[in-house]
Parts: sequence; C-alpha cells; structure tokens
Amino acid sequence: MEKLLPDVLKELWKSVDDKQLTGPQFYDEQKRRLDAYRRMWRDALVLEGRWNLRKSLVWELGSYLGIKNLSQVERQAKDAMLRTETEWRQRVDPGNREAIEKFYNESQVSLFELMWWHGLGWDDSPLAYVTALNFARQHACRTYLDFGSGVCSGGILFARHGFDVSLADISSPLLRFGQWRLALRGLPARFIDLKSTRLPTGTLDFITAMDVFEHLFDPVAAAEELWASLKPGGFLFGRFGTEETDKDQPQHIVQDFGPTFERMKKLGFVQVWQDEWLWGHQAFQKT
Repeated sequence: MEKLLPDVLKELWKSVDDKQLTGPQFYDEQKRRLDAYRRMWRDALVLEGRWNLRKSLVWELGSYLGIKNLSQVERQAKDAMLRTETEWRQRVDPGNREAIEKFYNESQVSLFELMWWHGLGWDDSPLAYVTALNFARQHACRTYLDFGSGVCSGGILFARHGFDVSLADISSPLLRFGQWRLALRGLPARFIDLKSTRLPTGTLDFITAMDVFEHLFDPVAAAEELWASLKPGGFLFGRFGTEETDKDQPQHIVQDFGPTFERMKKLGFVQVWQDEWLWGHQAFQKT
C-alpha cells in the first residue's frame, strides 16, 4: 500500500539525518509534494471557468450572500477570525450548551472565516482532507460522512472522487450554504442537521472530524455517536487536540481529550495511523 504523504516526508527527513539529502533539498521536495496536494484541493473546489482558489471562493461567497463588491467580501473574510473571537466573547458562556449551539446556529461570520481558511492563505491544514481522501481510497471506503462539515469543502472533495457523501453540522446557515455549494456543482450529498436529526446507524465506511472535537460541549457523547454510525471495520479520521495557549480561539472549549480517548478505547476504537509530520491527524478503526 502506498505510503501517505506525512509518512513519506517523515522517512525523507531520515535521509537528511543520514546525510543523503541536504535540508534545502528536503524542503524543496516537501514543497513539491504539498503543491500536488494543493492542486487536488484547488481542482476540487475552484468553479468552472476560474483558476485562482481564493478568488473563486470569494466570488462564491459573494454570490451566495448577494454581495457584488468582492473587495468587501475579501475584507470581511480576512477579518473573520478576529470578529468570531469578539462575537464569541460577547455572546457565549462556554459552560452553557444552549448558548454554544445558538452561537453556531446564528453567526454568519463562520461562513467568511471558513471560506478564507479553505483558501490556504495562512494555514495549509485543510489539505489534511486530501490525506483523508487518500487513506479512504486505500481502504476501499465508499460511504463517507464529514462530522462538523462547516462550509462543506471536504464533502466537495470527496464527492468529486465518487464517494457517497453525507454532511453533518449543528449550524443551519452552514448547512444551507453547503447545500447551495454542492448543488452549484451538480454534486449529490445528504445533509444532516445535528440539532434535530441523529446520524444513521452502522452505515458508514469513513468519517472525518476535522478540527471539530475541541468545539464540542460533550465530545464523549459525540465519539459514541460516531462509533454507532460506522460499520464494523470503518474508520474515524480527525485531529483531536488543540493548543492550550491559543487565546485567539476561545471557541476551543475542550483542552483535555483524555476522557474522549478513554471512551473511544472502551468502545473499541483502535488507532491505526497518525500523522507525525504535518498536521497531527489520527485514524481510528472500529473493531
């Protein structure tokens, strides 16, 4: 089975230690391989007739919101992380589940923040969806769910590659935007509003939870629901952790993932892979 990119890069770094490659040669190779990931991500998301990822995403967001001045859309997107932080601090008691759910269900700022993030300007970690796609294809997975699907870019990537896609989120505005995005591209998907609908039981081969668990009021219960949704032998792929010192992300209300990992182990989730080089994602299999 072909190695995933983080494993390839980790092994290549050993060549630097062994003096077979120089540091600059390694970083040139890493850039080349990451550029291939960027092309896969761009090709999935860029709309027909466009070529620049960020400009395409800005146009898409402006078109959906009815904002013709795309410079205005871009300015709002650039400032979205700060506005999200401010809005959260003003509105949300992190110990109040109802307040948390209300924030995610009402805030429009997330549309701007997530679309800007997926434009790969300041952070390339959305490319972990490409790693997840490669992992799923290697294990012959077909039925896919993105848990905490946000603006549904991951769903678009997987749908482009022939997966049976379901997208689940607690935010009705994000789900409506996601429905619009996939319809615009003629891609089929199921949409699940987690406020009112439970996930299907025992039907999924592959689930991603990308930078989601740190936002959850009850991550242990979420792990139990994802376990129930997977077929025996199915996989959960995600990043389960956050920076304790990241004061700019007050929405990251979970700092201790110990109870979640403990519950996952008792359920029968077995870790089968970990990204030890790029972004720190893990894959667990339902035994």
